[in-house]
Amino acid sequence: MYVPATLGQPTAALAPVGIVSMAPEVAVKPLRTALQVRQSRLNVLNDHRVSVAGRLLDSARSGLADRLVALEARGLHGWSTLTRARTGAQGRFRITYMPHRIGSTQVRLRFAGDAANLGSRKRIGRLNVFRLADASWYGGGGGLACGGSLTSSTLGVANKTLPCGTLVTLRFSGRTVRVPVVDRGPYVAGREFDLTEATKRALGFGDTGQVWSTG
Repeated sequence: MYVPATLGQPTAALAPVGIVSMAPEVAVKPLRTALQVRQSRLNVLNDHRVSVAGRLLDSARSGLADRLVALEARGLHGWSTLTRARTGAQGRFRITYMPHRIGSTQVRLRFAGDAANLGSRKRIGRLNVFRLADASWYGGGGGLACGGSLTSSTLGVANKTLPCGTLVTLRFSGRTVRVPVVDRGPYVAGREFDLTEATKRALGFGDTGQVWSTG
């Protein structure tokens, strides 16, 4: 009797077929972050270091360690990085920076983010780098060399060389004002600024002395 032969099949073909899951992968949503400032030193004389200390936190208020936090300054073409620091235990960081010149600029902290955490930014005020300058004050009335009239409420300074309208940040005894050049003077040897009466009051300045100046 004729018995038809059964063709042999490869072992691999007889192996059980695996089940392939068609369920989509669940995407992990990055957590929000926040920058917290504990202490800052943004008003310094030239040749002195700026410092900012704080924490980088996630949405559960837990500190994020081993992340880079940048100190950035705003310029004519946007924000640029001054320096960076890496967070330590509980997300704590301390950034220090040695300014290269006097001046005043807005600064912020920035964490760029990573796969698990969103980036965050925090403006922290103005970085003011000062020099010492001799000053006096003047009042009364009359016209101003840069236009307008001097009154007891005029905020500004007189200076012999800075262009009219130049904003100068002045600091004295812990108080800071940012005022324009409104007049010419003073014409006493060694003095660089004459403060208007309103500027003198805002700073708590006396008759003569030294102020910190960004101009």
